[in-house]
Amino acid sequence: MRMIVALLLLLLLAACGGGATEPAAPAATAAPVLALETTTLPLGDVPNGDIVTRDVVVRNTGGAPLVVESVIASCGCTTATLDPMTIPPNATATLHITFDSGAHGPDLRGELLRQVTLLSNDPAQPEATVELTANITDPTS
Repeated sequence: MRMIVALLLLLLLAACGGGATEPAAPAATAAPVLALETTTLPLGDVPNGDIVTRDVVVRNTGGAPLVVESVIASCGCTTATLDPMTIPPNATATLHITFDSGAHGPDLRGELLRQVTLLSNDPAQPEATVELTANITDPTS
């Protein structure tokens, strides 16, 4: 009888949070989580007419497949593709970004800011953006 009472008391303490118990480990998320290697790409000085390409790693740190529904560039001078568009848990994809500094004509000079936005099924962060900055300079001969 004492054994049953002691067992019931232990169960009651555990259910009420009393006693010396280990903290619960965080539960693994069953949702996808979009994580970008970087959110800024400083391109520096770019001669007008030059084309610059950069790659950004996109990681799914969640527990379900990350589906990137679209990749949107803020301007026609910038293009971007993601390969692959569906990223399994704990896997990566590559965001390929191309910036054409001459797309606005031969007279463009100065600082520019462009954005590439990913829209995904990440419930906490459905939208993530990479910002490109460039200083357009005189063309090289």
